[in-house]
Amino acid sequence: MSDSEKLTSKVIKNDPWYDSYADRAEVMRASEIRALFAVASRPEVVSLAGGMPYLEYMPFKELSEHIAKMIVDKGDIAWQYGSAQGDPHLRESVLEIMKLEHIHDVQPDDVVITNGSQNALDLITRIMCNPGDVILAEAPNYVGALGVFQSFQVDVVNVQLDENGLIPESFEQAIIEQRKLGKKVKFLYTVPNFHNPAGVTLSIERRPRIIEIAQKYHVLIVEDNPYGLLGFDGQTYPALRSMDPNIVYLSSFSKIIAPGMRVAWMVAPPGIRHKLVLANEASILCPSNMSQFTITTYLDNFDWKKQINQYRGMYKERCEAMDSSLRELMPYCTWNKPKGGFYIWLRIPDGLNSRAMLPRAITAKVAYVAGTGFYMNGEGSDHMRLSFCYPTPERIKEGIRRLASVVDAERKTVELFGTSTVQTPQNSLRTEQQILDTPDPSAK
Repeated sequence: MSDSEKLTSKVIKNDPWYDSYADRAEVMRASEIRALFAVASRPEVVSLAGGMPYLEYMPFKELSEHIAKMIVDKGDIAWQYGSAQGDPHLRESVLEIMKLEHIHDVQPDDVVITNGSQNALDLITRIMCNPGDVILAEAPNYVGALGVFQSFQVDVVNVQLDENGLIPESFEQAIIEQRKLGKKVKFLYTVPNFHNPAGVTLSIERRPRIIEIAQKYHVLIVEDNPYGLLGFDGQTYPALRSMDPNIVYLSSFSKIIAPGMRVAWMVAPPGIRHKLVLANEASILCPSNMSQFTITTYLDNFDWKKQINQYRGMYKERCEAMDSSLRELMPYCTWNKPKGGFYIWLRIPDGLNSRAMLPRAITAKVAYVAGTGFYMNGEGSDHMRLSFCYPTPERIKEGIRRLASVVDAERKTVELFGTSTVQTPQNSLRTEQQILDTPDPSAK
């Protein structure tokens, strides 16, 4: 029995309910990103891991004054239960945001407010999928979406990406193959703009083709668009939803304003929207009025478009710092330089394993997310996701310097012995957990 199996066995034997869980609980998995937070948040570690927006540009002092007034004027509503569909004022406000991506045919009643996009993904999967159904998704894929899909026991089938985003032929072929196997393809899940983690953007030319294929085979498209307003040069792309009203559209305030508010929204056709509201009510009763009122207080009283434009410039500078550092220190790697968003998807040299290498990177005081976290089947060990959104350019450069030293050492091992000092996935996970659980002697 391996160390991992011994650990699992010990946990099960100590759990008096181990034989009472639903089947779906057995397939739930921890996010590799969340597992890193404890160590990556230490000040001596340069974290290139989490996709956390940099919020120090927000006008918190002025905003706090407006929030105080809101509580005085509307506290009895803000602190009360609300509608499962969300606050009407906020639902009207998000229409202005969506117009920037050419969505002009939506009314407030078409919008459902959710507790972050994770809640939105849970709701759409809940109402659309039975165990064994198929969801088509880009490979690599957003790790949070994979966690939701796995919890509902659906099969996630990969659709291929390139530098121009989702490949239409791969999408169509996946539908055909799954139907030949007798599977029900319920929807395509796609992040078309500044993809997480791949950083690529679906080309304008491919967008109508993707919609045409979905219509041909009667496959729903779920468009997740949290980064659409974060193009470095101010560019926005027409949402898929702007081309077809039958698409389910998700977006969020987490990347452009405040992830801590946990406020996102969905736009869906009437039948789907009705079931989403019922599912939202059954799941959380209603989204937080206080969080919604806080967001609308910001939108009503501040120049949020100017604020987003400032963030675009800041993220562009940080992306440039990472790109130039990689070119200087890790030219043997390959990557696609993004035009917006938060991430660079880095391919490392053959023979190296990003997951097995992570404990050594943490020891060198730099953190990233191993590529395996973005696949259901264990692929991705030849990639890592690097986030440039939170560290300053100086910290990014230092982080890449530390990372390069780790990768260089791994390359030398491969050259000497023909293989990296790769651990098994179980032992690799165990080693990472040991590092995460080790107290930081410098922490006070």
